[in-house]
Amino acid sequence: MGERRTPSGIEVQAVYGPGFPPGWDPARRVGRPGEPPYTRGIYPDMYRGRLWTMHQYAGFGTAEATNRRFKFLLEAGQTGLSCAFDLPTQMGYDSDHPRAEGEVGKVGVAIDSIEDMRVLLDGLPLDRVTTSMTINATAAILLLLYELVAEERGFDPARLGGTIQNDILKEYVARGTYIYPPRASMRLVTDTFAYCAEHLPSWNTISISGYHIREAGSTAVQEVAFTLANGIAYVEAALAAGLDVDDFAPRLSFFWNAHNNLFEEVAKYRAARRMWARIMAERFGARDERSKRLRFHTQTGGSTLTAQQPEVNVVRTTVQAMAAVLGGTQSLHTNSFDEALGLPTERAAKLALRTQQVIAHESGLTDTADPLGGSWYVEALTDEVEARASAYLDRIGEMGGAVAAIEAGFMQEEIEQAAYSYAQAVEDGEVVVVGVNRYVEEAPEAPEVFPLDPALQDAQRKRVGELRASRDQERVNTALADVAAAARGSANLLVPMKEALRLRATLGEVSDVLREAFGVYQPAR
Repeated sequence: MGERRTPSGIEVQAVYGPGFPPGWDPARRVGRPGEPPYTRGIYPDMYRGRLWTMHQYAGFGTAEATNRRFKFLLEAGQTGLSCAFDLPTQMGYDSDHPRAEGEVGKVGVAIDSIEDMRVLLDGLPLDRVTTSMTINATAAILLLLYELVAEERGFDPARLGGTIQNDILKEYVARGTYIYPPRASMRLVTDTFAYCAEHLPSWNTISISGYHIREAGSTAVQEVAFTLANGIAYVEAALAAGLDVDDFAPRLSFFWNAHNNLFEEVAKYRAARRMWARIMAERFGARDERSKRLRFHTQTGGSTLTAQQPEVNVVRTTVQAMAAVLGGTQSLHTNSFDEALGLPTERAAKLALRTQQVIAHESGLTDTADPLGGSWYVEALTDEVEARASAYLDRIGEMGGAVAAIEAGFMQEEIEQAAYSYAQAVEDGEVVVVGVNRYVEEAPEAPEVFPLDPALQDAQRKRVGELRASRDQERVNTALADVAAAARGSANLLVPMKEALRLRATLGEVSDVLREAFGVYQPAR
């Protein structure tokens, strides 16, 4: 029948069991869910006790429009909020900045100030839902705006639950929404760890993301290796800043992709959990078991969606979601079938949520913890993913760690090679993509696409102008000067940033102060 390999290049045997593959022992102790090294899951009964959080990603246009979509999804049964921000917000520019031209509200919601955040969160039960924010270079700013609005509405910050992505290292590797040089950015990350330990103890301070590494074209093995390497760098930076590992590590979380090869994806999650538990225990001496548990969110693979025959994406998303659940995810976003065409419509977003609900309540996947545990194939694949990812970690360690490897372009080059090989395999027909290079049909009538309002940018510009005209500019200037002083010194940046934002300084103004202090990163190539 010929050789078979996973997308990571792992050879797949025709059968697995005693002696297959040669030298592999399926009788070795697999362990139990909820016990170190957590290969089989971080909780003893997994979804029998509690389902994963259903976080459907939303965010577009104005804060008003996104707030309406949040309420629509909550009414449809979503159990957590997940917010996308537009590119100017991600890059630290206000909506009236020249570089924001044409991008305001396009790929997420525009948030310029506390006034926008008030509208975004209006009427939402912040004491009953967790909120995930996909934001990195300006993560601290968005978190502080969220905290300020929650305080205004009477919510106790100590009980607020949610996650900021705050994973700046992968931006240099795969995504590009960085502002400052890596080492200055790492200070913002560790200042956020320290601030949250004191003020927002229930908040996940970082979501160390393999998702975007995979979207850039990496293999599953590279996704695990590069993400864990970044995680090691964050822990080392926090320790160097004087934090105790068990004070911040329990609030670290991870963010994985889910692609179509169900068994390799399940093995990926299991291997990552086992590797992280050992890294935290053996390398960093963590004593709190919560520090060793790799908690993670999963999103189905955006790069796997096709504009051709978009309804087939429902099937792809279902397979990917099942892989995430079988792999033990703590929260999940399922992509809408029309996302290769534009922002998700309400109909498509509801169907994506219903996909999770069918898996949760009708599939039987939640009846027992780690239902694939002990499978000869899955256990062998888990071992192989771990071995290959560990070899990458050794190479990165020899380079001086993740920051040095990123500065040398190592991770970027490895991902580029993997992406090229995959694209070539699709073009040659070695990898089948239904509707693209096999079972192709003539394009049907154009499907419904989410509409974008061209007047949005003008309205948002006007809102920013009115804010600047109505605030106490002298007090804002003083507060921004305090941010600049903290940036030049060693005090925690989030304390003066919060005061500036409370006085209605804008996201762009705070970011500009930090640009002046830290500089702007320019990649070597």
